[in-house]
Amino acid sequence: MRTAVQTDADKAERPDAENNSFRELRRKKQVICREECIEILMNELRGVLSVRGDNGYPYGIPMNHYYDPGSGIIYFHSGRGGHKLDSISACDKVSFCVIDGGKPRDNHWSLDFRSVVVFGRVRVIDDPDAVYSVCRKLSYRFTDDEDYIKNELINSGPGTVLLALTPEHISGKRVNES
Repeated sequence: MRTAVQTDADKAERPDAENNSFRELRRKKQVICREECIEILMNELRGVLSVRGDNGYPYGIPMNHYYDPGSGIIYFHSGRGGHKLDSISACDKVSFCVIDGGKPRDNHWSLDFRSVVVFGRVRVIDDPDAVYSVCRKLSYRFTDDEDYIKNELINSGPGTVLLALTPEHISGKRVNES
């Protein structure tokens, strides 16, 4: 089942779009299309997951992720406790920001890069088979060493929590630092 996600590029193409709960990007010329956003989510290894932390302060955590192209869900693995999970249990609304590696400009200090911000809701997946399956896919993003992956799943799998972020809004833009 595909999750309906509206990007800023979609809004520009469909001005009648009903989801007004997310701001549009101000600099329309920098907006990247949904396909570019998905490409970044699929190819980049890490991003920052931000939650509503203690006393209302934002809490951002660098996270490895796996984007499932079939469902559009973004998965993360986590330990069984801590600030992040406490925050998610109090408020499931999160944002996740990913930037690509960028490219340096010729003879200049600045970098051209693309960024994606995903807004959505996170839920904990309790099914051990799903945890195993997604963690295996996540592991393949970093290594194809079967022995290492098998060992990690055996030793760390039972203590792993799987988080699933269902996107409600995705926006992406091209940035030039100068």
